[in-house]
Amino acid sequence: MELQHQVILSLGSNQGNRLKNIELCLELIHLEIGTIIKVSKLYESPSWGFESEAFFNCALLLHTSKSPIQILKQILEVEKKLGRIRNEKPGYQSRIIDVDLIAFDEEIIDIEHLQIPHPLMQNRKFVLLPFQDLNMGWQHPILKKSISELIQITPDDSVCEVVHELENPLSSIRLNHYNYIAIEGNIGAGKSTLAVKMAQDFNAKTVLERFADNPFLPKFYEDQSRYAFSLEMSFLADRYQQLSDDLSQFDLFKDFIIADYHIFKSLLFSKITLEEDEFRLYRTLFDIIYKEMPKPDLYIYLYQNTTRLLQNIKSRGRIYEQDITAEYLDKINKGYLEYIKTQTDLNVLVIDVSDRDFVNNQEDYLFILNKIQEKSNL
Repeated sequence: MELQHQVILSLGSNQGNRLKNIELCLELIHLEIGTIIKVSKLYESPSWGFESEAFFNCALLLHTSKSPIQILKQILEVEKKLGRIRNEKPGYQSRIIDVDLIAFDEEIIDIEHLQIPHPLMQNRKFVLLPFQDLNMGWQHPILKKSISELIQITPDDSVCEVVHELENPLSSIRLNHYNYIAIEGNIGAGKSTLAVKMAQDFNAKTVLERFADNPFLPKFYEDQSRYAFSLEMSFLADRYQQLSDDLSQFDLFKDFIIADYHIFKSLLFSKITLEEDEFRLYRTLFDIIYKEMPKPDLYIYLYQNTTRLLQNIKSRGRIYEQDITAEYLDKINKGYLEYIKTQTDLNVLVIDVSDRDFVNNQEDYLFILNKIQEKSNL
């Protein structure tokens, strides 16, 4: 689960309804390219390099897993949707909308049709002043200077004035009334990926299951009957210790925490994998532990059909998972759904993501966020 890239885009418009053009562009970028985390104030500045109407300009911070080339391609598509027609005439021209890729993390990229950081950014106040609003702590990787330092030495002496406060599209998703969200799902449902992505976007603390460190897991998939009890007991002990340690570091009344599991999953999996007498013993121990565990404010279950789960498991390529059967996944799904029906004191949200790809499709990710927002409005 890699971290998302921090991307800075600069937007400009000097034709038609400039404010509306900028606002529509923000909406399309947020819907199609990545999650807009911050938006600068809107500035008015004189045209740069040619005589024309003044521009409205802003900058934004975007979170995305896409490459610079993918971002550039989608930027051009957004401009086209908003009515920009590019021509081959040399020099600067008026435009309905203009989107420039200014920075991609603190990387240096120099390939055909793309230079990052933008080679002229240090000479343009209408880029630097909005960039400064984002409070990034970013340093130019070539010039080794901060944005405030670049503003001090820029040769651009044009007047750029703030004319409007722009609204971030993400502001419609308010999760600040939750302190502790647990995201659950079957094997391959994407719960860890979603937890990390949301935590990055909403500045949350994470509690991530340490399944890869369990020495019994590969053995279990080779011989389930022999290693089932050892596996489930080791998982229970590890989950209890991790949740106790990690959650104790946070303030459950102030911090925002997103976990990619809830300890009740231990009981669900053990019921499927253990023999009846083993499960009775396991249940006794689990009940003692469960009473001590804090309960999440929101429990999200990502439902995916078995066919899609098998595809995800195959594509992520963990060797010890490749022999997981559809029957086993069906049992897990059934166990989760039965558990959810019995939980009268748990705030549960089931989201069907069988036909959605919230990793590669921004619209599918926003679908999940909107479902969470709808739940909080009830």
